[in-house]
Amino acid sequence: MNLYHLRYFVTLAHLEHYTKAADVLAITQPSLSHAISSLEEELGVKLFEKNGRNVSLTKYGKSFLADVEQTLNRLDSSVNGLQLAGKGEGQIDVAFLRTLGVDFMPKIIRSFLNANKGKQIHFNLFCDKVLTGDILTGLKEKKYDIGFCSKFDDEPLIEFIPVAKQDLVVIVPPEHPLAEKSEIHLEETLPYKQIIFKKRSGLRQIIDQLFKGIGQYPDVAFEIDEVAAGFVANDFGICIAPDIPILHSLNLKILPLVSPSWQRNFYMAMLKDVYHPPVVEAFKKFVIEETSREIFYKTN
Repeated sequence: MNLYHLRYFVTLAHLEHYTKAADVLAITQPSLSHAISSLEEELGVKLFEKNGRNVSLTKYGKSFLADVEQTLNRLDSSVNGLQLAGKGEGQIDVAFLRTLGVDFMPKIIRSFLNANKGKQIHFNLFCDKVLTGDILTGLKEKKYDIGFCSKFDDEPLIEFIPVAKQDLVVIVPPEHPLAEKSEIHLEETLPYKQIIFKKRSGLRQIIDQLFKGIGQYPDVAFEIDEVAAGFVANDFGICIAPDIPILHSLNLKILPLVSPSWQRNFYMAMLKDVYHPPVVEAFKKFVIEETSREIFYKTN
């Protein structure tokens, strides 16, 4: 059984006439007849039966047609996708932290699409409840082409390219004892219960290092996946968090963290030493060029 014979079978099934089908396929009628006979012999059943001057599908032929068409459609779609990728077009699977979805990702993707007008480029985006650990796992499993996340130091298989930055702040309720301050040192947060990020978050590694640097660790109220601004506003604890736009719309006091000084960096992450299709390499190059103009792209 070969691919040509399957395509011949589908054409004949729709036209129900050997001569017409052979003309459409640009082959001789004997060649078509031989192909169909070979297919039937290999399968062990009749696919067609005579119907006057035409032919029609048998019960087995009708069942086989549905499966063959589905298989050929999937194959053709896959081949088309690979051909597009080879021409610098096609799909890019991108995962990113939700905080980057407010401004950074929409702008960089729109700029890339505008720079490549006329090309068939589609972004498949993943950001719902995705943390840095999830993104890096997805890259290694080849679920994603590119990730935008924090950096983990123990990931030798992954290349991290800095692309954006955020300042870290301490958020407290407006009536909190710390709310009267205009800026804050990390040591000043220790007397109060804190909400911290889970270990799968790249922020957790950063915050743990900050406390390690002063030789003390806070009293943790609970751990969260995302910025717990609502919980802070309702006095469940204070939180060290990235300075993102949503914080400024809530009933919170936002205190710049001045000591130890720290800036949260975001990175474009990709697997090292593996093949990436031209469209993915083009997007990588574009992101590097765009973000290097200001060294980092500030996200707020």
